[in-house]
Amino acid sequence: MKYFVLIPDGAADEPQDSLGGKSPLEYASIPTLDRLATQGMVGLTNHVPDSFNPGSEVACMSLMGYDPLTYFTGRAPLEAAAKGISLGPEDWAVRCNLVTIEDQGDGPVMVDFTADHIATPEATELLETAQQGLAKDFPDLKGWEFVPGVSYRNLLLFRGNVGGHCDLGDGLRTTAPHDRVNQLISDAFPRGTGSRLLTEIMEHSETWLKDHAVNRSRKSKGLGIATHVWLWGAGQRPAFRTFKSLYGVQGTMITAVDLLRGLAELAGWRCREVEGATGYLDTDYAAKGQAAIDEFSESDLVCVHVEAPDEAGHEGNALAKVKALEEIDEKIVAPVISHLEQQASNGEPYRVFVCPDHPTFCSTRMHSRGLVPFIIAGIGVDGMSAQSYDEKAVAIGPTITQGSTLIGTLFDDAEGQLNPDTVN
Repeated sequence: MKYFVLIPDGAADEPQDSLGGKSPLEYASIPTLDRLATQGMVGLTNHVPDSFNPGSEVACMSLMGYDPLTYFTGRAPLEAAAKGISLGPEDWAVRCNLVTIEDQGDGPVMVDFTADHIATPEATELLETAQQGLAKDFPDLKGWEFVPGVSYRNLLLFRGNVGGHCDLGDGLRTTAPHDRVNQLISDAFPRGTGSRLLTEIMEHSETWLKDHAVNRSRKSKGLGIATHVWLWGAGQRPAFRTFKSLYGVQGTMITAVDLLRGLAELAGWRCREVEGATGYLDTDYAAKGQAAIDEFSESDLVCVHVEAPDEAGHEGNALAKVKALEEIDEKIVAPVISHLEQQASNGEPYRVFVCPDHPTFCSTRMHSRGLVPFIIAGIGVDGMSAQSYDEKAVAIGPTITQGSTLIGTLFDDAEGQLNPDTVN
């Protein structure tokens, strides 16, 4: 049996006036996903427990079958795992965005949580300067280090084995910068255990970055600049069980996002790098689809995560989300399903699981806690004859309140029939 999992990040949404009162999923031309919905089991699920903010770190963990209430310690440790960074028992990882903050009269505003999608080499150079600024402005700090990632997505690490001191604790609360786009940030700084140091680093970063050569060059080209670092998502090392020990299946993750790579590493999955996969709207969808097909020769389960719908939601661009969904359907889902159908004719059955992690509303440009539409289709799955794949059409099926249990049903009754009653 082969299993294909698709995560169209942030795809779920509300009806849009610009789309004639339809959601992006309703409006988009996605014939292969619609066919899977017609042939398979559909429904709604929630991947964000009430006690958590609706971030991808929580929602994707749940989607992959890990209950956040048991396994979640913070977003940054997951991204550290993606980089092969091993955290010791006293270590901390903190997510570090490069952002654009401007004073707009009433106070500082989060203009862009990506610093205009700053290039990775530029981000690396800025963080080298930030490290120098950290040493100069905080001479008594030991064990703190900025670690470059991809574009605006980076880390700040604390190593507890070098004689330094860290006040961070479980009571620390932070705010994701993408949840404050075009909003005042005066009440969004870290709070709780150990928050003072993080806030001071964020405030000092303006002097380190504002007049940097990288920013001067970007400004001359009409590009947005990185004015600050924004620290959030702190946590310590999580203790994961491998996916194979839980479900008996070996997986491969295809993604451009460190968070998903980290989840895959902790789950014991392979990670497949794809040239041209950017984690943005310009990603190479076809290359990701072909990579998925190739990976079925190595793994029983292949998961493709696509960030583009989420990015479109954060930009408030419903048409861009529609375009991303259509690209996913045409260049990823259609060729992968064609391949699996061909293999099935040769005796290799398959199942498919399609599910966003959370809604990302174009109206608010933010993640939301709420129900997302899922499909489980393939061998032995009783179809429900949904008319299409969207938030309304799949409501004919069950609502799964604890989303972390859903992927397990993909492997249930593999030799028999899977029907909606088994997941109620």
